[in-house]
Amino acid sequence: MAAGQGHRPRSLGAFCLIDNHIARVLIENRSFDTITHATSYARMIGSMKILITGSSGLIGTALTTHLGCEGHETVRLVRRPAGPGEVTWNPPAGTIDDAGLEGIEAVVHLAGAGIGDKRWSDSYRREILESRTITTDLLARTLAGLKAPPKVLLSGSAIGWYGDRGDELLDESSAGSTGFLAEVCQAWEAATQPAETAGIRVAHLRTGIVLSPAGGALRKLLPLFRLGLGGRFGSGRQWQSWISIDDHVRAIEHLLTPDIAGAVNLTAPGAVTNRDFTKVLAQVLHRPAVMTVPSFAPKLLLGGDLADALLFTGQRVQPTRLLSSGFEFRHPTLDGALRSLLKK
Repeated sequence: MAAGQGHRPRSLGAFCLIDNHIARVLIENRSFDTITHATSYARMIGSMKILITGSSGLIGTALTTHLGCEGHETVRLVRRPAGPGEVTWNPPAGTIDDAGLEGIEAVVHLAGAGIGDKRWSDSYRREILESRTITTDLLARTLAGLKAPPKVLLSGSAIGWYGDRGDELLDESSAGSTGFLAEVCQAWEAATQPAETAGIRVAHLRTGIVLSPAGGALRKLLPLFRLGLGGRFGSGRQWQSWISIDDHVRAIEHLLTPDIAGAVNLTAPGAVTNRDFTKVLAQVLHRPAVMTVPSFAPKLLLGGDLADALLFTGQRVQPTRLLSSGFEFRHPTLDGALRSLLKK
């Protein structure tokens, strides 16, 4: 397989959940004689060639697998020499192998340095910002210059855009805020402007806390909670707007086709306080969670700003535009999400 040629799974049926609705319609119209043949055709006519950045991260890995299972062709944008199904770019140098992007119909841009990977030194703050703005600007300008630009760019963002708003109920119409993460998100979203100017539909994926036992916040919490040593952070009154990894990748696929541009909150409709999150996780694991983590300990370990951003402040966010577009959550409640993710 040549570099830039995307991957398709050899067998979809054994690994993927298949929606047979379209297939049954085709059978009723006598276009096909079996569900298998009709489903294969339904997938074929709905497939897209999709470029993904940040494909090695938690979300990118799950998304690449999901899209392949749904019959799409995926191409990964990587910084190393391109292998099968890959195209090379070098954001610091401002270069992309744009020839490998011809024929791309959609782009999902997830690249960016991890917010909680390191203490927020001045140099790491700059890396957090520039790993988003420089990559997004380069990608947006390159896509805008293609002979046949993609139809849509789904570009990463985060609910940190709203800042710490206490109990205020927030949706995509809510104003932005100030502070480091809010300003990073605002600059990140603004960097897509060249693509928007070129007529590419751009949606900003304002993502909440993505729950997965394979990584992120949940993976870090599980060892302590399984030992019965879990507890709330500080008062526990701070809001946590979460989404299961399954619903997150399904929402991204959903947004490939509706005519939705601008901000889209990728959170479940059931935001909870940290106190309630702690209680539900402990119940699902059948463990106590009576401890309280005082703010001074994480602040000493992580630094005050990072600890506040990750643990002691939050946003109460609603996915208004996602729901109004017809998306249906598999995990609208935290209890259901955790039981599904943890096989309880």
